[in-house]
Amino acid sequence: MTAEVDTQVLAGRPFPLGAHPEPGGVRFAVASASAEAVEVCLVEDGPSGLVERRYELTERTFGVWHGLIPGVTPGQRYGYRVHGPYEPYRGVRCNPAKILLDPYARRISGTVTDLDATLGHLGEDPMSGIPSAVDSLGSVPLSVVTAPGGPDTGPRPEVPWEETVVYELHVRGFTQRHPAVPPHLRGTYLGVAHPVVIEHLVRLGVTAVELLPVHSFADEPALARAGRHNYWGYSTLGFLAPHAAYASEPGREVEEFREMVAALHAAGIEVLLDVVFNHTCEGGLDGPTLSFRGLDAPAYYLHGPGGGGFDLTGCGNTLDAGSPTVVRLVTDSLRYWAGELGVDGFRFDLASVLGRPGGGGFDPHAGLLTAIATDPLLCQRKLIAEPWDATGEGYKVGDFGVQWAEWNGRFRDTVRDFWRTSTDVRDLAYRLTGSSDLYADDGRRPWQSVNFATAHDGFTLRDLVSYNDKHNEDNGEDNRDGANDNRSWNHGVEGETADGAVLALRARQARNLMSSLLLATGVPMLTAGDELWRTQGGNNNAYCQDNQISWLDWTGPTVPGSPAFAMLSFTRRVIGLRRQCPALRQTEFFEGRATPEDEPDLVWLRPDGQEMAETDWFDGSRHSLGMWIDGADCRSHTRSGEQVEDHSWLLVLHADPAPVEFVLPGPEYARCFEQVLDTGSPDGAPTLPGPLAPGTPLPVPGRTLMLLRASR
Repeated sequence: MTAEVDTQVLAGRPFPLGAHPEPGGVRFAVASASAEAVEVCLVEDGPSGLVERRYELTERTFGVWHGLIPGVTPGQRYGYRVHGPYEPYRGVRCNPAKILLDPYARRISGTVTDLDATLGHLGEDPMSGIPSAVDSLGSVPLSVVTAPGGPDTGPRPEVPWEETVVYELHVRGFTQRHPAVPPHLRGTYLGVAHPVVIEHLVRLGVTAVELLPVHSFADEPALARAGRHNYWGYSTLGFLAPHAAYASEPGREVEEFREMVAALHAAGIEVLLDVVFNHTCEGGLDGPTLSFRGLDAPAYYLHGPGGGGFDLTGCGNTLDAGSPTVVRLVTDSLRYWAGELGVDGFRFDLASVLGRPGGGGFDPHAGLLTAIATDPLLCQRKLIAEPWDATGEGYKVGDFGVQWAEWNGRFRDTVRDFWRTSTDVRDLAYRLTGSSDLYADDGRRPWQSVNFATAHDGFTLRDLVSYNDKHNEDNGEDNRDGANDNRSWNHGVEGETADGAVLALRARQARNLMSSLLLATGVPMLTAGDELWRTQGGNNNAYCQDNQISWLDWTGPTVPGSPAFAMLSFTRRVIGLRRQCPALRQTEFFEGRATPEDEPDLVWLRPDGQEMAETDWFDGSRHSLGMWIDGADCRSHTRSGEQVEDHSWLLVLHADPAPVEFVLPGPEYARCFEQVLDTGSPDGAPTLPGPLAPGTPLPVPGRTLMLLRASR
């Protein structure tokens, strides 16, 4: 490697940050309050290795170092070298031996090839105060100058929240084993965009895909040293760069991402991104210096006393939500993905961190959360918080601001517990009706409860009914990783079995969980592959499993009569029912309000067909519940704003193993009833003839959910 120094730099201007092609060259701008000098390093391949040409940025405005270098064009690889103090006791770690990524790079080329060369400190103690003199060029990724624009992402579907059905998927794992996707497209953005994949999503009935992280990411140091890899991607390297490994053609990740968005938009499907703004891949103080740490560590990261670490995330470092540098980076990143790349919304990983500026207590009106929610562009996108972090103080389900939807972990826990008869019906009633106890008191709507029974982090639906315990031995951590409290039940046998009775009960319970999710008020989120009866062999933390443990198996659903075929048919049926029935996806909370016929909008029923009394809610042995929804005043609207009417519905949930006769309510509720869903059948098809008269004893087998349509 050789380095040359050049001084031909024009003044440029400080904003926007990043590398931007302009007439005659490229303007570079990078923020650093710690630096005493900053160099742009242009990197080329030479006959004997990499050749680096350095340009000093002499202009500094608002804490931003900037300049325009003539003759530079898109495709140029570059990095920064920062000169300044190396004083770990103050959290400052400037080290010009380390070439640094631009936090605003829109393309990133290469990977870490020598972890030791990335370390900013000498020796094993990161607080020693002795910087490493090893040059990291050639061992680290580089930024790439990128021109704006690309394929049109098409009109946004703008699906109303109450119509939304979210499908959480991993770009690579979703199509890596899909036989109808050409091999060179499997595991890529264009794999997700393939017509056969789009057809699956459309036939399933989902309205939005939520992509696990597609921001450029890198392996954590511990994984890299063990020769393992980060699969999920919750280890961000660059917040504006699409992950390069998901492109079918190297260097086209931006274009291919836009093509994927366009294909999904054309099918009426929104694109949501799982974004990680709480920590980075640089890890703890003993981790690599790749970008943020070397540019201006105090401006990016929380620090403890004496420059020590401060970790709210369990990942080694925590971005400081109170830092203007972080607020600007996060909002600039979100605007780029929403504006230029066509993204429809975001799910914020460990979002409680974003409401804890300086590492203090959670504030729903903290600066960063407010900046996101009030931004003129971002306020028109779907904003979903994962309302917890790695600390007990960070568990804030129900506490975010009025603009935010939330992953509702209470829904997951209650529904899992109900169907294994580990809880009574009190909490279930709240979860089925949009969790008004969590969201109604601060002006939010039922659809701001994002309900889920499974997610990428945890058991798949099949494993949830097949394992009592996690089995994460393949992760190389002696089964210590992953959650121990899964609220799962193996139904008598741990893992795979040939016992027909066990298999039948597991499938029924999976249908109960899936239908509880899809028929509850709120926004349901499915985990990709649950409808295909996917298993991870009991692994509930497959973050490092880039293999068949994590990849979806598409062969089962093609075999009529197979469990996967039945589960797919069932899921399609229930999503279809939800789509056709606005009363099942209310836009306002039930309040006991009167309809034009002077009838309540919601009634809870006992198996004898009578309304639940106050004392019934405190009967811990009660595992059956009827939910009557009057559709005459369901308060849902068409997309043009007109109010719609619907049928009335009776949802019967019976978790007890013994059968029960559930008496249909009297004629004041309906003239007749018709069963439309029965989890006792493999595909959910009705098992009872209709119509059924009011007062009819309805035979409900053990562990069964039924949905009935009522006619007046």
